[in-house]
Amino acid sequence: MTHRPAVFAALLGLTRAGSAIGDFWVQSDFCARVKGASDEHPVTFTDTVTVTVTEEKSTHGTASGRAACLHHCLTYVATQAIVVGLGARALGIRLHPVAAATALAVSFGTHYAADRRVLGKGLLEKVADKTGKGGFYRLADFGINGVLTELI
Repeated sequence: MTHRPAVFAALLGLTRAGSAIGDFWVQSDFCARVKGASDEHPVTFTDTVTVTVTEEKSTHGTASGRAACLHHCLTYVATQAIVVGLGARALGIRLHPVAAATALAVSFGTHYAADRRVLGKGLLEKVADKTGKGGFYRLADFGINGVLTELI
C-alpha cells in the first residue's frame, strides 16, 4: 500500500480495534476496579468473577492502584501491538519499528493518565478542570464514562 490516507485509515482502524479489545476483553475485573485506588480513597475488591469464585474481599490503596493501572496499560498496549502488527501484515503495510514503538509509548502514557483517576489528584481531572471540561469528566451516566465521584 502506498497511499498515505489509506494506510492511515487502516492503521487507525486497527489501533481502535486493538484499543477496544484491550479495554473490554483483555482487562481483568481486578484491574478495572482497582486502577484508581489511592490511600485516601481505597478500593475494596470482592472476587466474584474468577473460575473459583471465592468472594474474598481485599482492600487496595495507592500502590495497588498504580500496579493495577500499570498492568492494564501494559496488556492494553500489547493488545494494540498484536492487532496492528497482524492487521498490517495481512494488509501488506510496512511499519517503521521506531514509529510503531513511539506510537505505542504515547498510547501507553496517555492511557495510564486517563485510567489512573485518583479523586482530586489525577492528571486527566486537572486537564479537564483547566480546559473547562470538568463537568464532562465527572459525567457518570450509564456507568461507562466519568470518574468515580463517591465511594461505593
